Amino acid sequence: MLNAKEANVLRDLAQQYMEFAVRPQQRELEKLWIAHNTGSGVRPMVLVDQIPWHEMNADGSLTTVITAPYWKEVETSLRQTLYKMRFIPSDLVLPPYILLPRILKDPFFRTFGLKVQEHTAQTDIHNSVISHSYIKQFEAMEDLEKLNPSDLCADTAQEQEIWEEAQRIFEGIAPIRWQGVMMHSGLWDTISEWQGVEECYYMLLDEPEPLHALLGRMTDIMLKWIDQGNAQGLFDTASGICHCSHTLVKPFSETPDPLPGTSANSWTFGMAQLFTAVSPDVTKEFELPYASRIFERFGNVYYGCCEKLDDRLDLVASLPHVRKVSCSPWSDPKHFAASLPEQLVMSFKANPALIGAGDMDAVRENLQGAINAARRENRRLEIILKDISTVQYHPERLTEFGKTALEMVQN
Repeated sequence: MLNAKEANVLRDLAQQYMEFAVRPQQRELEKLWIAHNTGSGVRPMVLVDQIPWHEMNADGSLTTVITAPYWKEVETSLRQTLYKMRFIPSDLVLPPYILLPRILKDPFFRTFGLKVQEHTAQTDIHNSVISHSYIKQFEAMEDLEKLNPSDLCADTAQEQEIWEEAQRIFEGIAPIRWQGVMMHSGLWDTISEWQGVEECYYMLLDEPEPLHALLGRMTDIMLKWIDQGNAQGLFDTASGICHCSHTLVKPFSETPDPLPGTSANSWTFGMAQLFTAVSPDVTKEFELPYASRIFERFGNVYYGCCEKLDDRLDLVASLPHVRKVSCSPWSDPKHFAASLPEQLVMSFKANPALIGAGDMDAVRENLQGAINAARRENRRLEIILKDISTVQYHPERLTEFGKTALEMVQN
C-alpha cells in the first residue's frame, strides 16, 4: 500500500491529467479522430510516441518518487502523458479516466516460454534501444518442444487489491478503468529473436517445413490465448490507442460503461518486418495463412510497422478486419497512396532519423511528400512519429516537429 506522500503524488498528477482531459479542445480532437477513423476524415492527424524519455527530463517533471513497481508504472505513465500535453504538440486525445494496467499472473506470457539468447551492444547506457545479435534456437522439428507457453490469466486477487487502493487514491478526482491487453500478433518479430534475421532468410529458402510447423504451433498458441482472454474479458477496450494510433469511432463519453474486454471489441496489430527483403509470394505463403487465423478473431487490425509494404498492399488488404496500414520511412508515399485500397487508412511513419539529426527542412520535405500523395489519391492520412531512439538530447526538437506537422496538416 502507498504511503500518504506517494498517494498525494498520484492524486496531484491525476488532477493535472484530468484538467487536460476535460478541455473543450479534447472534444474537438475526438470529433476529428472519429471522422478520420470512420471514413470521412477532415484533415490528416498527427501523433508522437515511443519517445527517448531518458533524453526528455530537462525540467525534472519525469522524475518518479514512488517505489512500488505497479504504482511506479502508473506514475510514469501520467508524468509522460502530461509531458506530451505540455511540450509536444499533436492530436493526442486523453480518455477522461485513469487507466490501470491489468495484472497478469505471467506478464511475459508473450515469450511463449522461451528465453531469447543474444549478444547486445549499447552506445548510451541510459537508452533502452540497443543492438541485438540473436542466437539460433530451432534446428529441427523436435525443437518445437521448447515452446512452453504460460496461460493468459489475470491475477484477480492482486487486481482486487489494486482496484480498491485506486478507488481510495483517485476518489473525487478521476474515474478509473482497467487498461486491458493489447495483443501483439506479429509472429515474425518473435521468430527473428529466436533465430536471427539472417537465419530466417536461409530457412525460408532451405527449410520451409520447419518454419511452417513453427508458425502453425505459434498460431495455435495465440488462438488459445485469445480464448483465455475472451473468457476473462482481458482485452483492451479503454485506451483508444493501438500501435501508436488513435482508434476512436465514438466519443469516450458515449461509453460510460466499459465495453466487454473481448477480442471482438478490441484491436490487435501485426507485422512481418523482416519481409521487406522477401517477395510478395513469400508474404502470401508464410504470413497470410497464420495472420488471417488470428486477425479474424479481432474486431479491428492495424497492420505493419517498419517494413516496406508498397508492393503487397493487395495482400495486406485481404487480411481480415484490417483498418490501418503502416507506410514506413522506407516506403514511397506516392506509390503507397496510389496502391492502398480506399477503405484503409494510410498510417504514415515520419522518419525519426531526421529528427535525430535536427534537419527540419528534411522533416518538412518528408511530411509534405506524404501529404501530397494522400491528397492526390484522396486517402485518409495520419502522421505518426515513433521509434525515436534519440533526439541527441535536444528535447525541443519534438516540440518543433509537433508544431511543424500540425501547421502543415491544418493548412
